[in-house]
Amino acid sequence: MQFSEIWLRQYVNPAISSEQLGHALTMAGLEVEAMDAVAPAFSHVVVAEVLTAEKHPDADRLQVLTVDVGSGTPLQIVCGASNARVGLKAPCAMVGAALPGFNIKQAKVRGVESFGMMCSAKELGLAEESSGLLELPAEAVTGTDIRDYLQLNDQLFTLKLTPNRSDCLSIVGIARDVAAITGAALQVPAIDQITPVASTGVKIAVREPEACPYYNGRSIRGVNAAVATPAWMQRRLERSGIRSISAIVDITNYVLLESGQPLHAFDAAKLQGDMEVRYAKQGEALALLNQQQATLQQDMLVIADAQGPLALAGIMGGLDSAVSLETRDIFLESAYFAPGVIAGKARRLGLSTDSSYRFERGVDFGSTRQALERATALILEICGGEPGDVVEVKSALPTRKPVTLRYERLLSVLGIPLERSEVSAIFARLGFEAHELDGRYEITPPSYRFDIEIEEDLIEEVARLHGYEHIPAIAPQATLAMLPASGNELNRAWVRDALVAGGYQEIVSYSFVDASWERDLLGNNDAIVLKNPIASNMSVMRSGLWGGLLQTLVYNLNRKQPRAKLFEIGSAYHKADSGYAETMRVSGLAYGAAYPEQWAEDERDVDFYDVKAQVDALTHGRAVYQAATHPALHPGQSAHILLDGKVIGWLGKLHPKWQQHYQLPRSTVVFECDLAPLLTVQLPRYQEVAKFPPVRRDIAVVVDEATPVQALLDTMNDAKNVLISDIALFDIYRGKGVPENKKSLAFLVLMQDTQKTLTDAEADAVMSNLLALLKTKHGAELRN
Repeated sequence: MQFSEIWLRQYVNPAISSEQLGHALTMAGLEVEAMDAVAPAFSHVVVAEVLTAEKHPDADRLQVLTVDVGSGTPLQIVCGASNARVGLKAPCAMVGAALPGFNIKQAKVRGVESFGMMCSAKELGLAEESSGLLELPAEAVTGTDIRDYLQLNDQLFTLKLTPNRSDCLSIVGIARDVAAITGAALQVPAIDQITPVASTGVKIAVREPEACPYYNGRSIRGVNAAVATPAWMQRRLERSGIRSISAIVDITNYVLLESGQPLHAFDAAKLQGDMEVRYAKQGEALALLNQQQATLQQDMLVIADAQGPLALAGIMGGLDSAVSLETRDIFLESAYFAPGVIAGKARRLGLSTDSSYRFERGVDFGSTRQALERATALILEICGGEPGDVVEVKSALPTRKPVTLRYERLLSVLGIPLERSEVSAIFARLGFEAHELDGRYEITPPSYRFDIEIEEDLIEEVARLHGYEHIPAIAPQATLAMLPASGNELNRAWVRDALVAGGYQEIVSYSFVDASWERDLLGNNDAIVLKNPIASNMSVMRSGLWGGLLQTLVYNLNRKQPRAKLFEIGSAYHKADSGYAETMRVSGLAYGAAYPEQWAEDERDVDFYDVKAQVDALTHGRAVYQAATHPALHPGQSAHILLDGKVIGWLGKLHPKWQQHYQLPRSTVVFECDLAPLLTVQLPRYQEVAKFPPVRRDIAVVVDEATPVQALLDTMNDAKNVLISDIALFDIYRGKGVPENKKSLAFLVLMQDTQKTLTDAEADAVMSNLLALLKTKHGAELRN
């Protein structure tokens, strides 16, 4: 919200400087994001009138002007502006003036004396470019300091408002808060009801009273829409960031900024029959004021006549019913629309308007009629015309329920002593209706304070009006004690440290993702859809973290980073029987070379087993991998990650179609698993150290190509022979001597007895038993 300090001080004028005002607003929760001067510093520039204008004797593009600057003696000035002419009033910088970047001195221009300079907006620092002198109205008094005449000793305040403070999206709203903060008198414009001189003649039917509980409208006939907008109004609009368009449009924008109530003016000659407020029908379209053709949806509220939609309620008017300079009769609308009905609709159409911004946050329904009367008065004053009577349709408006505040609770939260009289005075300054009884305040907030709903809201109001800077910072006092921690539970930091130690870098991405990621990349056709997404490509909740990793990878590749190892720890979301479920996940991605470029290692792409080693480190070597297919992974290089017999995640190489989709020229391997199982570990247990040497025996068997190695390892480990201390695969062979579609697997078997040295017979018995198990369960044959 940007506004002019001079405009604000017309309604409330505390005896403090601009800097002090900015500080007071910020400390009261209305953060001043910027405070900029309207114009740079300059001096000795006055309103001047051109008395004569003659061609320069030695220059075709120059004129010799005689200028009245209000001093009694006209000045001779050489000027090259194309719009310099007799009778023109424009700024004149006299000799000795200091303009932005240069000073004015008496000079000769092509042999003719010049005692000053006529100025454009650019030369005064008011615009970056200008085509001629800054033309002033004929009623401007010559000799008046231009800074006073154009109110250039002004500051532009920009407030960074939180969404709950919609009441401060207007000058009057800000003035109310300044008056409450500083104690200065509030003097808002008096608004009287306009006496109608004719019948409006337009009937309004509100078909959706819940969406539009309050609608006001009136006709004004015989207006002069081509009249110029007064300079003071144009100045206030421009300093609030709104471009002047035409008198009637400017007046509605002015009342919007002043009161916070959006209004809209229709050209009455373009209306067909009576008007109604309803939801759009299937297939209806509307040409908006910005010339955008909007296809309306059935949850969009419209203002319509017998021919169809005229305006998108609370967002933007229609082009076909817009006022123009030829308009003579208008229908002026002021309404209250429910915030939930307007929210998100403008963004869905790629729009952002001042009206929708306010209606989405809540508009004061208590000033809807007053805004209509204020706009009517300004139109009659500036454009003339005859006002009709007000057509009013009212249904159930929002109720302002009393909120209870406990005095003891207030003191407990703020931690400072406050007299009851001070608390009551704060609520009175805020305009809240307050009743106190036995240490409890019953507070009824006014219609413009939508944000006051619970006790904590009232405590915040007391704190900010008392002044956050007046609440001392007291160091907390507490006893510290070590909390018991389970020895077989790790924390999230351990997982993060383990990945960082493996060369991975952490990212943080949005939980809101593109629906196509969920559908195509993760195979989730039932994603959780957001009701009011912040962007079209962030419309659903993620059920996995790979999308964010891939997006970050592409971002880095586009910036010439050829190698990336990324991970993220975050939540994934799914629908559940009882509603929604949130699961904490850890996900990783490796791309490019397995190692940084160096002399000691040959360059190769990262592969499945590099990332598998990292997952093994996270699971303390307890993970088991089982071949499985996933829509995002390569069919031959993807697997479930199992821990204690339960699937906890996925590991695999990115599917070629996704590698092509993301334009990844090198291998990309990803993994993702639930975080909780990784944080549970087995406590170390003492095991007697054998005093006798181990016995190693090797066994090589031939099995079908499709038989997993893990299956054989599981079979041998499940034998649970007490003499076996370790079994490991050390060789896989395919080729000469091994039949086609077969493979040879060689395992080492370590055996050890803690009580004695094993004999060959005992070791042979163990090996025979293992071979028999492998043959029975997997059809394994001893390799010759």
